[in-house]
Amino acid sequence: MDTKKVLQRHRLSGNCNMVTFQLEFQVLQIETREKLSSIITDLNIIMEPMEYSELSEFASRAEEKRDLLMFFRSLHFFVEWYEYRKNTFKHFKEKYPDSVYLSEGTCSHCMEIHSASQPGFELVIVWKIQIDEEGKVFPKLDLLTKVPEQALELDKKRIIEAAPLSFRSLLEVLGIEAALDSLIKLLCVEND
Repeated sequence: MDTKKVLQRHRLSGNCNMVTFQLEFQVLQIETREKLSSIITDLNIIMEPMEYSELSEFASRAEEKRDLLMFFRSLHFFVEWYEYRKNTFKHFKEKYPDSVYLSEGTCSHCMEIHSASQPGFELVIVWKIQIDEEGKVFPKLDLLTKVPEQALELDKKRIIEAAPLSFRSLLEVLGIEAALDSLIKLLCVEND
């Protein structure tokens, strides 16, 4: 039986919007009389900037699985969600400049909503972009509440405690942008 094995080393550099990456990998080609097959035997992913912890964890998983297709597909969708989050936060900062705060600018993964009429009341939207084991990319939004201790004591119906779960329901019904807009209007728009 004639079997021919060829090991090729490759290096690929690229840029997907704000993420620069470099891939180093080896491809083992095995040729027999019946077929030619190729497998990746080693994959090293170097990404900059690594301020995106979600991408760091994902890159490690892609290296372990040696799955280039999953890497490129997931990177593409991660960047799309990142841009969407950035544009959405920017929109609300411009629409409600006195109520919305972005501690890290439009690239922030958190949006703070401060009540103008009720000092001390603050809602924080934490918007992470997650990548699961199969490389599927999806947003995960959570609501954190910051309220004065005195208000918590007066909240007999535990509305503040239930707010994060209610926010998730609101997201499912209205979608991201409408849910955020409703939340900001609820907390910040003065009654005329």
